Amino acid sequence: MTAISLELPLPGISCAACAGRVERALSGLPGLSDIAVNPITKRATLHSDGTPLTQIDAALTKAGYPPDLTTTQLAIEGMSCASCSGRIERVLKARPDVAEAQVNLIAGTALVRHAPSLSPDDLAAVVTALGYPAAVPAGTAPVARDDEAAALKRSFLIALALTLPVFVAEMGAHLVPGFHHWLRGLVGTAPLLWMQMLLTALVLAGPGRRFFAAGIPALLRGGPEMNSLVALGSGAAFLYSAVVVLAPGLIPPASRFVYFEAAAVIVTLILMGRWLEARAKGQAGAAIRALIELAPDRATLLRNGQPVQVAVADLHPEDLVLLAPGERVAVDGVVTEGRGHVDESMLTGEPVPAEKAAGDAVTGGTVNGTAALTYRVTATGADTTLSRIVRMVEGAQNARLPVQDLVDRITRVFVPVVIGLAALTFLLWLAFGPDLAHAVVAGVAVLIIACPCAMGLAVPVSIMVGTGRGAQLGVLFRRGEALQRLSDARSIAFDKTGTLTRGRPELAAIHVDGIAEAEALRLAAAAEARSEHPLGAAIVAGARAQGLDLPPATHVQAAVGRGLSATVEGRSLLIGNPQALAEAGIDLHPGLRQAAEAAASQGATPVHLAVDGRHVASLSLADPVRNEAKATIAALHRMGLQTTMLSGDIPATAQAVGARLGIDRVKGGLMPGDKLAVIDGMGAGSVFVGDGINDAPALAAAQTGIAIGTGTSIAIESADLVLMSGDLSGVTRAIRLSRAVMRNIRQNLFWAFAYNTALIPIAMGVLVPFGGPQLSPMLAAGAMALSSVFVVGNALRLRRVQ
Repeated sequence: MTAISLELPLPGISCAACAGRVERALSGLPGLSDIAVNPITKRATLHSDGTPLTQIDAALTKAGYPPDLTTTQLAIEGMSCASCSGRIERVLKARPDVAEAQVNLIAGTALVRHAPSLSPDDLAAVVTALGYPAAVPAGTAPVARDDEAAALKRSFLIALALTLPVFVAEMGAHLVPGFHHWLRGLVGTAPLLWMQMLLTALVLAGPGRRFFAAGIPALLRGGPEMNSLVALGSGAAFLYSAVVVLAPGLIPPASRFVYFEAAAVIVTLILMGRWLEARAKGQAGAAIRALIELAPDRATLLRNGQPVQVAVADLHPEDLVLLAPGERVAVDGVVTEGRGHVDESMLTGEPVPAEKAAGDAVTGGTVNGTAALTYRVTATGADTTLSRIVRMVEGAQNARLPVQDLVDRITRVFVPVVIGLAALTFLLWLAFGPDLAHAVVAGVAVLIIACPCAMGLAVPVSIMVGTGRGAQLGVLFRRGEALQRLSDARSIAFDKTGTLTRGRPELAAIHVDGIAEAEALRLAAAAEARSEHPLGAAIVAGARAQGLDLPPATHVQAAVGRGLSATVEGRSLLIGNPQALAEAGIDLHPGLRQAAEAAASQGATPVHLAVDGRHVASLSLADPVRNEAKATIAALHRMGLQTTMLSGDIPATAQAVGARLGIDRVKGGLMPGDKLAVIDGMGAGSVFVGDGINDAPALAAAQTGIAIGTGTSIAIESADLVLMSGDLSGVTRAIRLSRAVMRNIRQNLFWAFAYNTALIPIAMGVLVPFGGPQLSPMLAAGAMALSSVFVVGNALRLRRVQ
């Protein structure tokens, strides 16, 4: 690593004491000098003598002042195998001003987290200098494969047209006896050889030039990759044959054979494989492209009471937009007029259209039904749900799974080892084989048969297709590594309210002592009107349904997991669970306690009301269980998972709901910290499903956190994956998809490694001493090309996962 000066923004520092703590944190790292922290500009400047930015970032984050690093996405051309992507990733990570780099071979992108002093253009220049043209894309859309596939198809067809005469001239005799002698008698041997040499040269210099332009410089830089193998193999076959034609005296008479057809066919077959591979890669990214294309270009804006057609990019929050029947929603909004149904299946995976009326949210990209609606814009551009979904899927597709580490370690040395084996094969055949020609054929076959492409594609192409399919099913993986972790799930815990239940409790009954029911409800609702808790909302809704006027409440204080206190009309109120009353020194009324316990045994949640230090009422609130909850729990049991329910409700209520759903373990009366302890005790393979603000710590603590998409944004940000529809059956869909993806990855890796393990020795000629065949370079090229196509095609099967 080289020495470099760094300037890091530290938005968290606010005073000299903060600056001092930052300086002490940095001083503990070796290789750093000239450290200066300015609390006014909120920046740290330092000189790094090769200290990785990753260590600096970790030290500052641990001290509580994470640096504000820049994240840049690059579009990269010319990557053909895992050796290419691995080399780019290693070079980027080796820079002291780069903290993290993830290169996606399938998407042709790199996601780099780096110091702000390193500009995106300079970053692109670093990659371009390696021989892989890179640029900062204008938008966030994934790199299109259509142009690449079209160019490869054109090159393949040109190569095919030039190769066919060469192939027929040299191999026609194998199909038609006597053809070879007839052709030589008609044209002559020398003109025929010159024709083959000229056409093969055109193949190598034209369509095949890409292999030499990328492969030879990579070889000279000491980083050989797949193009290097193709260039060496086809180049060696052509040069040997050219010497036979131009200077036959240099070659022993027994070895004067030409292999122009091998050189031409190698390039043609590999171009065919690259073309098919590019087409398949384009299909792999079809899901995310389909999401991007959901957003329409135009919308009907209501301006001064008149409808006006405008570009969607010109819409702003608070604009009123008219939505015609069958039209696609332009951006996120809230319905202001009309009533109808909207098809949200492309975002949630739910086939049944959702009913919409005034006050309901609509999402950009969804399709209106048969009714005309008007909605007010709430989010545009990058803030829309559709844009956030695209970013989530792109982030997951750029993820690096733990299984990828093994692949990277192997591909790092694979190409150099193959070149070494090819050289060894040539020497062994030269020493023990019949002639020089056989040695050349064997060496070329080893170079061509090796395929690091299949190894490099095995993991990322499955991730791309799997996460894209998940988006179609309403399952969004925010972090790609959750794909691997979720497949190993052994136990799954659920929050109760809003997750297993609908999260909209209703007032079921009121039991009172020494106070009228309406008065108890009026006072409780007045205090809860300031609360955001769903139980409080149910009490308020119950009071309004009875037409009660709610007086103002003051001194409202909420205690997490307990309840709240307030002053209403000069009276001191305490609303909460038995623990809240006990901590306040208030005794529970025996009759009210009995009524509460009876309600809890039926699955309702009792809430107690104390007025001026006396327990006067117990309100029973029932939260209906989700329709799909019981079937989901049963499906998880069939999949071999143990289920747990974690709830802040009193144990009796939690037990009643758990028994109704058939859950294995039920934990009630839990505080948010208690949920963390239970999840920690679940061990490896733990999964937690939740939706509320108080679920965020548990979602983050579990090995895999699943957020219900209808929940809070804090819960969603803490989760590893999101169920967009809020339908619990999405949990089983996510687990099945995860297992299918990992199974697909294992199949791909087995094929890639087994292919090379089996065919490289055959290409070297291990079967020849036992009467077996010597592998032709042309067959080697065909097998190599098809191996990558097989891997990508196998991954594409994930698009059919149900």
